[in-house]
Amino acid sequence: MTDPQQVQPEQLAPMPEDWRRALAVVAHPDDLEYGCSAAIAAWTDAGREVAYVLVTRGEAGIDTLEPARCGPLREREQRASAAVVGVSEVEFLDHADGVVEYGPALRRDIAAAVRRHRPELLITLNHRDTWGGVAWNTPDHVAVGRATLDAAGDAGNRWIFPELVEQGLEPWDGVRWVAVAGSSSPTHAVDAGPGLDRAVASLLEHRTYIEALTQEDPETYAREFLTGHARAMGERFGGRPAVAFEVFPR
Repeated sequence: MTDPQQVQPEQLAPMPEDWRRALAVVAHPDDLEYGCSAAIAAWTDAGREVAYVLVTRGEAGIDTLEPARCGPLREREQRASAAVVGVSEVEFLDHADGVVEYGPALRRDIAAAVRRHRPELLITLNHRDTWGGVAWNTPDHVAVGRATLDAAGDAGNRWIFPELVEQGLEPWDGVRWVAVAGSSSPTHAVDAGPGLDRAVASLLEHRTYIEALTQEDPETYAREFLTGHARAMGERFGGRPAVAFEVFPR
């Protein structure tokens, strides 16, 4: 009988590398910084283009700040955060934070973004009901993740949302993979080592949010959170700190 202590975790495959453009679509400012910015830093270092689309401005995310003040502040923090890892294109779709609805309107907005940016790699965040069966996911994450997976196909079909063609957005059927960060069922990974310090600095740009979230020193909090996750994933990636994704080929 096999000793359970001797069973090795399934190893993660390297992420595909034969692409030039990626688009990351998530619900809130800071979603990417908690999930995969070390990978994004490595990709921009290699000369690949990465753009961000935020479905909301995160205006309902800080209890002590009313949305009218919080939204613009979090937008500024997100743009600064993206710049740290080499991303200059950051768009906001202006859906209402906390009450994002999965449905045709959201799919259409994301499909339009895919047609604008024409990525080969589409990135989003965990779309399942829980985080590994341990913690409940938020409705916004679930809605945006699901809609992004669907919009990868919507973007290539001219008969779905034909009004987009009328707006000059021709179909784009070039998405080859959708990569889900924060998945409890990862299949692939990126070496986080080269981009880890910038990932920490990128997360720290969300200082207002972090200071409202924890009493810990922000830099200690950010570094321990990101390095802890990278080391845990590294056990399945040859011992190297890693950012993991569940990859759906198209």
